[in-house]
Amino acid sequence: MIQSNQPLAQSVIQLCKSHNIQHVVISPGSRNAPLTIGFTNHDFFECFSIVDERSAGFFALGMAQQLQQPVALVCTSGSALVNYFPAVTEAFYSRIPLVVISADRPEHLINIGDGQTITQPHIFGTHILFEANLKEHFKKPFLKAVQTNDILIDKALQISKSESGPVHINVPFSEPLYETTEKFTNVSNPMNVKIKKTSFSLSKTNIKKWHSSTRKMILVGVNPPGSVLDKYLKLIAQDPSVIVFTETTSNLHHPNFFASIDQLITPLDATDFEALQPDLLLTFGGMIVSKKIKTFLRTNPPKTHWHIDEVFANDTFFCLTKHFKCSVNTFFKQLKSSASPLVSSYFETWNHVKTRRLQKHTEYLKSISFSDFKAFDRILKQIPNDSMVQSSNSSTIRYLQLFELNPTLTVFCNRGTSGIDGSTSTAIGAALISKQPTVFITGDLSFFYDSNALWNNYIPSSFRIIIINNRGGGIFRILPGNKNSENFSTFVETNHTLTAEPISKLFDLEYASANSTDELDAALEDFYKQSSRPKLLEVFTPSSENDRILLSYFDFVK
Repeated sequence: MIQSNQPLAQSVIQLCKSHNIQHVVISPGSRNAPLTIGFTNHDFFECFSIVDERSAGFFALGMAQQLQQPVALVCTSGSALVNYFPAVTEAFYSRIPLVVISADRPEHLINIGDGQTITQPHIFGTHILFEANLKEHFKKPFLKAVQTNDILIDKALQISKSESGPVHINVPFSEPLYETTEKFTNVSNPMNVKIKKTSFSLSKTNIKKWHSSTRKMILVGVNPPGSVLDKYLKLIAQDPSVIVFTETTSNLHHPNFFASIDQLITPLDATDFEALQPDLLLTFGGMIVSKKIKTFLRTNPPKTHWHIDEVFANDTFFCLTKHFKCSVNTFFKQLKSSASPLVSSYFETWNHVKTRRLQKHTEYLKSISFSDFKAFDRILKQIPNDSMVQSSNSSTIRYLQLFELNPTLTVFCNRGTSGIDGSTSTAIGAALISKQPTVFITGDLSFFYDSNALWNNYIPSSFRIIIINNRGGGIFRILPGNKNSENFSTFVETNHTLTAEPISKLFDLEYASANSTDELDAALEDFYKQSSRPKLLEVFTPSSENDRILLSYFDFVK
């Protein structure tokens, strides 16, 4: 087996293998040649070449999102590493395991004017879980240096897995960079320290508090599909004192759950808010999309807020009282009780409101002209069963929140930092791992911003892209402010006349477009049929009407 003769590269390769980190995304370069040689010539690793480091970072993030295991990123020295930063911050806040492995110049060449050189240690600041800044072996007595570096690498890899987040391993290499050997010259001794998990026990006081609360609200953020057992979902769904708010990215479904939070909350008045205010709020999962529920709970805080997570708890609503460090299934297993159900009208009251809202929702869709709102309705009804939906941010994910989706779909979105950068790259990485037919729904700005994502040899032929092209940042027209000035259209909304057709031709995608309801329905008939190439459907909607139709919706469903 051909390997780099650089001992540091051999340590990284051996320890990644010992931690079962199999997927490696490499961006071409020279300083990282020892790592590239090691990973690509080892039959354990599956390697992917992505030229653009920003895209590579999100591509790896999409892979790790689906694997729920660390994926390694390898780049050369200098600004290449900085291009990982958006994906690293997303991984940090979305709790996705990434292992960033950066090649670096040797220490004596830093900050002397040498090319392709920056100060790489500590570059990600507080946005990583651990940093391993390695030293070349000839700088210290050989065996001691090997042991010190191996401890750092091993710890980084272990933390990325156990705490689910990004870590950074910075590896300096002196020239020559391309010399090889057919055997490992450095035998690493991985420790694979196991993180001890403390046992969890729900106190009798907390159990009693739960069963005595007559108004309990469960709010679920970003959540992996299938992570909560059905028996516990049924248990909470049958409790008359519980209402369960699920977001599109929660991937939880039950007829008694409230799937369209903004649809329910936006039309409420002060009296309604008082009636909705919970005694006890229970949250689990990642980031919350709905601004309305955040505002509501911050303005009308519950007396008790519990959050379930094995590692971390955000005090999103400024009223967190208890963090239960356990899995959701462990929590509900211990909470399960034969206690008689409480007499409560909490669920019944709000389920009646939900039913009325859904009726009005259907009526409204029949009354409106072609727009973003109408397009999303048509698109979501046509997605094949058991597909994965990847969503970009801003308008796209917020429109998805207004519809009750097919429960066989799984939905993902980069909600850690909620940025538009990297959405397409993430979706492609996720599709590659998932093997499910994948539909990526995106806005025009998100798509054009990350168009380098299509410079990628790994896009499955079943991959489908739907662009809602309203010729700018349509979400900004929904927000308060003067929308009629030239400055607004240029510097906020960012008007444009671009179309994705030339990009589709450049990257060999099948292209179709729609400008009306009839054209969209016709295009969707062929869109999901089997093809040898990925497909892109661009839906043009009227930017002048979209904000009016959406804002009128909330008045209509009252």
